[in-house]
Parts: sequence; C-alpha cells; structure tokens
Amino acid sequence: MNQYKISVYAISKNEEQFVDRWMDAVSEADIIVVVDTGSTDQTVKKLRERGAIVYEEKIVPWRFDVARNIAMNYVPLDVDICVSNDLDEVFEKGWRRKLEDAWQPFHTRARYMFTWSYKPDGAPDKQFVMEKIHRRQGFKWVHPVHEVLEYSGEDLDQSAEIYNMVLNHYPDLTKTRGQYLPLLELSAQENPEDDRTIFWLGREYMYYNKYEECIATLKKHIELPTATWNEERSASMRFISNAYKAKGNYVEAKAWLYRAVAECPFVREPYLYMSKIAYSEADWELLFFVTSKGLAITERSGSYLVELESWGPLLEDYAAIACYHLGLFERSYQHAVKACELNPKDMRLENNRKLIQAKLKEKGACNV
Repeated sequence: MNQYKISVYAISKNEEQFVDRWMDAVSEADIIVVVDTGSTDQTVKKLRERGAIVYEEKIVPWRFDVARNIAMNYVPLDVDICVSNDLDEVFEKGWRRKLEDAWQPFHTRARYMFTWSYKPDGAPDKQFVMEKIHRRQGFKWVHPVHEVLEYSGEDLDQSAEIYNMVLNHYPDLTKTRGQYLPLLELSAQENPEDDRTIFWLGREYMYYNKYEECIATLKKHIELPTATWNEERSASMRFISNAYKAKGNYVEAKAWLYRAVAECPFVREPYLYMSKIAYSEADWELLFFVTSKGLAITERSGSYLVELESWGPLLEDYAAIACYHLGLFERSYQHAVKACELNPKDMRLENNRKLIQAKLKEKGACNV
C-alpha cells in the first residue's frame, strides 16, 4: 500500500525518442504531468498515448524557471511529493519504494544520486547529489537557467537523504546550449549578489572563450560574502587561471592555481591544471611535485565540480614523463603502467610505457 500520493512533472520539447524509456521509468508515480513548450514532432502524442497528462504552453521569452513553475502548478494540490525530472533522465527501477521508505511528513525535499556520465562499460563515472524532489506546497523555481528550488514554507526546510535512489542522465548531445549564456547574463542582472549564478556565468564565459569576461566575473564570485564553499571558490580560481593561460599570461595562471590549491587542497583539478603548464614549460621538477600531490588524493569529492580528466590516465602519464626526465626510471615505469591500466586502448600511453621499459633494460633494471 502506497503511503503518499506522488506526482512526476516535467517540461518537454521535441523529445519523442525518449518518451517510452522515460514513461517506463516514471510509471511508478500516481500522476505524470508534462508541459510541452512547442514540440513539432510526436512528443505530445506519444506522451498522451502512454498516460501522461500533457499541457501545451508557449513561453516567450523563454525561461526554465517559468516553464517548470507552470508544470508544477498543474500538479494537483492533494499530491504529497513532487518529483521533477527531464525526459532524458531515467530513474532506476524501485525508486518510489525507496522514496516512500525514507520520506517523513516533516521532510520538505529529498536528496538522491544523479549520474552525469558513464565509464565505457556503462558503470557510473561522474555522480553527485541532486535535489529536485519536494513537497507540493511552499516551493517555486527561480533563475532563468540553472534554476533551483526555493523554499518559502513556514516549517524547517529538511531533506530526506536517499543515496540508494539513482537518477541516470542520458542527454541528447545534438541539442545546443547556445541559450545558456544569454539566460545566465539575465540571471546575473536579476541576481547580482547570488554567488552560484555569478560562478556559473563566469564558467560559461570560459566555455565561450570570453576570457576577460570570465576573469572579471569569477573574481567577483570569490569576492562575494556568500561565496563560502571552498571547492567552488577553488574552481573559480582554476578557471581564472585557465583564462590567463589562454591569454598567454603564465605568471598569473600559475599564481591563481596556487591559490586554488590553497583554497581547497583535497581536490585533484588544480594539480592537473598546473601539470599541463609545467609540462608545456618542460619544468620537470614542478611537474614531479604537482603530479605527486595530485595522485596522493585518492577520493573524489563527489560534487558536480569533479572533472573526470583528473581521474583518468593524464596525471599518471605526466608523472611518468616527469620521473623519466629526472632519471627516476623505475618510478616512471610504475606510473606509465598505471596510465595504461586507466586507458588500455591509448597507443601513445602504451608506446611511452615501452620506451621507459627499454630505458630500464638499458640500465640493467630487473622486473620489467
């Protein structure tokens, strides 16, 4: 017997390819509500055939928060728990039971795991906590893009922690993110003191190679009194470094990476960024130092800021190169072997391993 009345709600546009997979996953809900914002394919027809309640709305000018609030407003008021997700996201089977087992009447929202990307064998690679499940009352979406749920209820905002509940993301890579930058600029105009908005805007400028704007915006981010999350501040610093590097100013680039490390010493990313600079400058001592520090970090932070490249073969590869140039051939070989293990299909890594192995044999080393 179900304890709560649960509704899934979503927005859609031209996603007919995902309808059946998504409906199969959300069918555990009592009510499925979708607001379609202008599909020209069979999305609406297929959703209705599968049992979703679909409303068609034109949202001009486009904003994600407006679209999601319209969808939420169509959810009946007697629903206990609202589950917001997109059609390219798929809950693992049994999600409803996990949600109901964890949810208590005092909870206002739920935190669960979101799979952003996958290893070649299909296993989760990048995962972080998501929080788009909430009470029917007391919530609204805010910000034109990278929208978040804002709570305005009278009782304490408390989350149910359901980390065995997993939502998997299978994005449509053909869709452009071109609308993100103007929406983020609008969001920053509306919320100039919101640290997360300013961070996302600065990061977006980096993606667009707008380096001056990136530097200025992210410097503003770390100066905001509410910007207290050290991992995000560190990310701002390494993105500033990246922008200076792209401008050819390696002195500033390195200075900002040292700040990034000091701000958050338990993440690998600044060490990898510094490794790239050290390698480009053939500074083998620095490369040895930063790869050693980076590889000594063996646990991911688990946040959305993790960059998978930092957990691939590159740090091991750079460590092998640094050790080779410093005459530490046995240690170089160990790193080269680990790099190959992390990406056995990369022939460059394999050729490096063979080259180092040959050097060891030349030196009369054993066990290689």
